[in-house]
Formats: sequence, structure tokens, C-alpha cells
Amino acid sequence: MYEYLLPIHSIIRWLIVAGMLYTLVQAIRGLLGNTPYTRADNIARSIVSGVSHIQLLLGFTLYIKSPLATYFRSHAKEAMQYEDMAFFGIYHIAMMLVAIVLITIGAAKAKREAADRDKHRQILIWFGIAALVIFLAIPWPFSPMVARPYFRAF
Repeated sequence: MYEYLLPIHSIIRWLIVAGMLYTLVQAIRGLLGNTPYTRADNIARSIVSGVSHIQLLLGFTLYIKSPLATYFRSHAKEAMQYEDMAFFGIYHIAMMLVAIVLITIGAAKAKREAADRDKHRQILIWFGIAALVIFLAIPWPFSPMVARPYFRAF
């Protein structure tokens, strides 16, 4: 199961990154150009939020199945000495959980706003902070803590 979930988790990461970038660009355009919050903006907000929740569930499942995380849970004190185990044992999962909470708050706040400008502002603030957390928590190939490939193969 782990061997199949990891590539799916990797692919969905790119959907979320692309969706976050799209919603952030639209929010900036909406604020700077005073453009309306369109149905497409609302759909993008909803998709990013929904896919991020699916990703979180996959991530929790991987956390349970991952050999690194399993070792970390059994030997936390000694595992903290290794960057990759500390990263996946604590930092990655905690930061991604925070990011999903931020996305959820931002999506809910934007949905409840009446004015288009306020909807764009809520998306920009909450999704922007979440995007920063996500970019810090992804194990990029160039990451100083733990490097992983851009795509995981099946």
C-alpha cells in the first residue's frame, strides 16, 4: 500500500501547488485590478481546499505506513538526531497540518465575505501564508534538511 500511496501523494502535491498559485495570482489580480470574484475563483478555492484535505488524509495514512515515521514513533529520542527522520516524524506532518488549517480558514472566510474585494483579500492572506508553509514543508530536491525527487514513481 505504501508503495502506491507515496507516488499518489507526490502527484497530488503538484495539483495543490498549481491550485495555490492560481488562486493567489487571481487574488492579486482581483485586488490590484478590482476585478470581480468569479465563479471560476470560487471553484478554484473549493478545489484547492478539497484536494488539500484529501492530501492530508493520504499524508496521515503514509505517516502510519511509512518506515521512517514508524521508526521515528518507536525511537523518537534517537531518531531526532537524523534530519530526515525528524523532518518526516514531526516537521513535515505538523507544518502540513497547519497549512491545511490555514487553507480551511481562508476558504471559509472568503466564502462568507459579501464584497468581491474582501473575498480576494481573504484568499490572498490565508492561502498566501499556507503556501509559504507548504513550500517550506515540501521535501524539495534542493532542500537542506531532506531531499526527495520532484516526482515519485510507481
